[in-house]
Amino acid sequence: MAPKGKVYRGSVKDFPGFNASQDADALYNAMKGFGSDKDAILDLITSRSNKQRVEICQAYKSQYGKDLIADLKYELTGKFERLIVSLMRPPAYSDAKEIKDAIAGIGTDEKCLIEILASRTNQEIHDLVAAYKDAYERDLEADVVGDTSGHFKKMLVVLLQGAREEDDVVSEDLVEQDAKDLLEAGELKWGTDEAQFIYILGRRSKQHLRMVFDEYLKISGKPIERSIRAELSGDFEKLMLAVVKCVRSTAEYFAERLYKAMKGLGTRDNTLIRIMVSRSEIDMLDIREVFRTKYDKSLHNMIKEDTSGEYKKALLKLCGGDDDAAGEFFPEAAQVAYRMWELSAVAKVELRGTVQPASNFNDDGDAQVLRKAMKGLGTDEGAIIEVLTQRSNAQRQQILKAYKAHYGRDLLADLKSELSGSLAKLILGLMLTPAQYDAKQLRKAVEGAGTDESTLIEIMATRNNQEIAAINEAYQQAYHKSLEDDLSSDTSGHFKRILVSLALGNRDEGPENLTQAHEDAKVVAETLKLADVASNDSSDSLETRFLSILCTRSYPHLRRVFQEFVKMTNHDVEHAIRKRMSGDVRDAFVAIVRSVKNKPAFFADKLYKSMKGAGTDERTLTRIMISRSEIDLLNIRGEFIDLFDKSLYHMIEKDTSGDYCKALLALCGGDD
Repeated sequence: MAPKGKVYRGSVKDFPGFNASQDADALYNAMKGFGSDKDAILDLITSRSNKQRVEICQAYKSQYGKDLIADLKYELTGKFERLIVSLMRPPAYSDAKEIKDAIAGIGTDEKCLIEILASRTNQEIHDLVAAYKDAYERDLEADVVGDTSGHFKKMLVVLLQGAREEDDVVSEDLVEQDAKDLLEAGELKWGTDEAQFIYILGRRSKQHLRMVFDEYLKISGKPIERSIRAELSGDFEKLMLAVVKCVRSTAEYFAERLYKAMKGLGTRDNTLIRIMVSRSEIDMLDIREVFRTKYDKSLHNMIKEDTSGEYKKALLKLCGGDDDAAGEFFPEAAQVAYRMWELSAVAKVELRGTVQPASNFNDDGDAQVLRKAMKGLGTDEGAIIEVLTQRSNAQRQQILKAYKAHYGRDLLADLKSELSGSLAKLILGLMLTPAQYDAKQLRKAVEGAGTDESTLIEIMATRNNQEIAAINEAYQQAYHKSLEDDLSSDTSGHFKRILVSLALGNRDEGPENLTQAHEDAKVVAETLKLADVASNDSSDSLETRFLSILCTRSYPHLRRVFQEFVKMTNHDVEHAIRKRMSGDVRDAFVAIVRSVKNKPAFFADKLYKSMKGAGTDERTLTRIMISRSEIDLLNIRGEFIDLFDKSLYHMIEKDTSGDYCKALLALCGGDD
């Protein structure tokens, strides 16, 4: 069933010993009389390929003079009926029905149009157009044009031609030119040249576009997806993002669509049915692999939790297996992981904060505004927020001195007495230097009963040598003891060794060393018990070397180590650490790996987790917003929307309130 030279990756295969006449009899008997045997129907239909189901329809018509699809519609109901009937149609006719439903009546289901037209091959598009004409005696392009508008319509029409180049031979010169043209059509242009985006993304081959996206990242410092979000809008933006995702990995695109169809309250059953049916004989195994890797749970398990009855049974049969049972990393996922490390190594990202030094800064004037805001009855929190969130940390330190000189008062003490709750913690945190603030957070994490390991990991795993040195100095000055001593007395075992090593601030700052990277990758593989050959080193010696590699090698070198690790073991280092380690040691090493791979993405994930679900982790939210506001919060915002399809600004607005919300939004610096 797979194309010549390719491995079949569907979950549904031709049934051995297939007999269309016998199957037609079995289905007739299952629907005969009062009620119907739904289990018999779903067992038979989900275990036959589409080609075999078409033959069963023909045999049923010949033997009983009846239309099998019509009988199934009569006997079954609801979501289960929609799923079974969809399975009975040939793929092109199933797509045609989905698109007809999407554009029929009032309103248009743009998401359905985008999903189908962005993901299908040239041949599948040609078959779809022909099936639509045959089934509805209408022209698909004319119907789409009549129901859509603008650049969205133009791109859909381009995709409907099924004319994407299919040559795998790629011209490097054309790759560079296309990347440059896309940059000039968007980021470097006043306004956006949408036609250039439509032409390149609608016509070039997938292999060519993957190289264009890599080149675009090199010359612009940002992924093409982020530029599309910034330059385009509405359904056109969603369509172009879907095209990019399908070019990168069709399996990942569908894994994401399936996850979103089931996460949260309610299930988008139409999307779930459409994808499970349409991909069951194409790439369901790839989708399962990506799903398991990306969401730390199997597709099988999520379907099981989110659906019920015969509908669930049928979906699970199409899924074809539970990957949680195996619990291993997948070869396809390893290729994706290697590519991610490769992109991490070549990306030249300019880190940008959201808070910049204020122009025409007047420390004495700001001190007067703050004093007026706190003088007399009541406090003008708005004025305090406006001043302190719009000044750099260096300028805030000048305001502190001006306030003292002008009024003979301690600004921090006045703010502390006038403000309360979450807003007070945020504003007071902004008034400390970055090193003082980190030192204070670390002190809170180790003092008293219990230890806040998450805060210790977040700060120690993400700060550079200069920042660590400044934190050590601030800690000693504020608490008259060394940070290393407090970490040592409050933690134990390997976790203590990791933190103490990081607290020394001795990470190399040089480039990669390929020979050394290969040796380091072997140590990592042996420590994680993924090496092909047994090591002569003792377990303790390996763990010491592993710790030293992750805590002292430079970021560029570690990126190379982790690439070599994937090549050597067919595993991603983060996945391997999560699987083979536990507790605080696992969390610390994962934080280091994720910081090396993409530090803004690490913080974006932390921010998302601080706000998702019931309740808000305000300590984490406040800490990150303060500590990253002048370093990379703009980058974090970009990663946030890439990862979670919503803006950081919007999530803060939804999850917090009052003056605390206003101050956070001011630090956030804008809505993406």
